[in-house]
Amino acid sequence: MPDATAAARITRPDGWQILKRNRAAVIALGFLVGLSLLAIVVPMLLPESLKVTSSASFVPPMQRAEENSALHVLGTDVNGQDMLYRILAGARVSLGVGLVGALISLAIGTLYGMISGYAGGRVDALMMRTVEVLQSVPRILFIMILIAALDDYVKEWVDGWRLAAQARNWSGLASSMSDLKAYSKVLVMIVSLGLVEWLTMARIVRGQVLVLREMTFVTASKAMGQGTWGVLRRHLLPNLSTIILTYLTLTIPAVILDESFLSFLGLGIEDPAASWGSLLKDGAQVINPLESKWWLLLFPALLMSASLLALNFLGDGLRDAFDPKSGE
Repeated sequence: MPDATAAARITRPDGWQILKRNRAAVIALGFLVGLSLLAIVVPMLLPESLKVTSSASFVPPMQRAEENSALHVLGTDVNGQDMLYRILAGARVSLGVGLVGALISLAIGTLYGMISGYAGGRVDALMMRTVEVLQSVPRILFIMILIAALDDYVKEWVDGWRLAAQARNWSGLASSMSDLKAYSKVLVMIVSLGLVEWLTMARIVRGQVLVLREMTFVTASKAMGQGTWGVLRRHLLPNLSTIILTYLTLTIPAVILDESFLSFLGLGIEDPAASWGSLLKDGAQVINPLESKWWLLLFPALLMSASLLALNFLGDGLRDAFDPKSGE
């Protein structure tokens, strides 16, 4: 007769089944997938007249600049650019920065935490003291210093590739390098955000590895002569995958907030490119007591808030579904 623990383990639904029951997490996932598709597809379908600057500044939502011109669903900005196009283009940048920055922090934090937890002893103590020291440094200040120090070097590197492409008559690559120059600060920012957001991930992974390394399957693997990297890659990493996925979704909002804050200060993406933070900065600059261009601030703020809320709902749902301590 099987014991109660084994029977419970057999009948207990897996994490994905638990996640499907969480209505808020499922709605959040659908919203994020839908927003990502809209941000990719819709800008390509909009007419070219909505993608360039014009004299139609500050056209209110759902109005046309002229009788036969295109309808501006969300209005226009100070440069006469359509806000729907700008917001969706900003969504691509903000979500892309959040995802790539979180993936960089995931890779660094997972590797660091696995090594620290598996090594134990003095190595673990030294690595964790290093994390504590790094956490005491204001991360925004660290990112600002990196951007100021590396931005010029990245622009020179991009210019070097552009000139090399022009010398070889590779017009497509040269044009891409010219467009990439506007995103030089974003490239530095992505790397900088990844280098500061990994600290929490490292502590979480290290705590899980401290538990897993005492399990029977790890002891058996070491007894069979499997090396350290083999144990980490074949046994510990697969057992950490759901925890890593869960906290990845919680890291993305933090990276997006940091990017938006830096862009709001003028330290992030540069015109003509846009992110949610730069759009909020542009909207805040035209707010005054006499005449408020409310749509410039409201629509980017609503979309950004809804996206961050959805990411947090999804992260909470994943944590409830896969965290071994949250058992159902």
